[in-house]
Amino acid sequence: MNADEACRILDVSRETKERLKAFVAVLKRWQKSINLVSRSTLDEVWGRHILDCGQVYRHITDTDADVMDIGSGAGLPGLILAIMAAEKAAGGEAARPVTLVESDERKCAFLSVAAREVGVSVTVCNKRIEELAPGAPGVITARALAPLEKLLEWTASQHHPGLECLFMKGANHAGELTCLVNYPSIRPEIIPSLSSPEGVIIRLTGFDISE
Repeated sequence: MNADEACRILDVSRETKERLKAFVAVLKRWQKSINLVSRSTLDEVWGRHILDCGQVYRHITDTDADVMDIGSGAGLPGLILAIMAAEKAAGGEAARPVTLVESDERKCAFLSVAAREVGVSVTVCNKRIEELAPGAPGVITARALAPLEKLLEWTASQHHPGLECLFMKGANHAGELTCLVNYPSIRPEIIPSLSSPEGVIIRLTGFDISE
């Protein structure tokens, strides 16, 4: 898949397409120094990474909600969502704050440089997820970071009734859902991926902080 095909599916503007191209360029440049993504995926970056992450934006329910991307690493999906949000803001929607949480200092440096080069505003937070101060983000995202049980454990201080989680998962996602027996109020929804027949986005809502 090339840039034109991915951007057509994502239905983005020419300006957003150029920002996504700029992101791909800085990703490939930094990949020579630090391991941001699997080297085998660089030749398929538009399908494996850009489309895969960009599709998440359309599943955010609240148009005003801020986004916290945990274990952001290469900015996938967080920085891609920030690029998508910039397009919506240019079209008249409220600006959507995006926070990228990453414990690796080198990857935080990449995130800051990449955001500057593509022309979007993000907050880069150099911390472990479980060290975050209690908060109330509108949306939490993560991509292939950890089992669902761990994601819920690490983000416990951020849970609140209005929270929406969008976690990107692969073929073995079904087994991870068993942990929700410990969170009876949470409502899961499985959304098929546009980029992979095995991939899904798990949407979680209905958080109850008393659980």
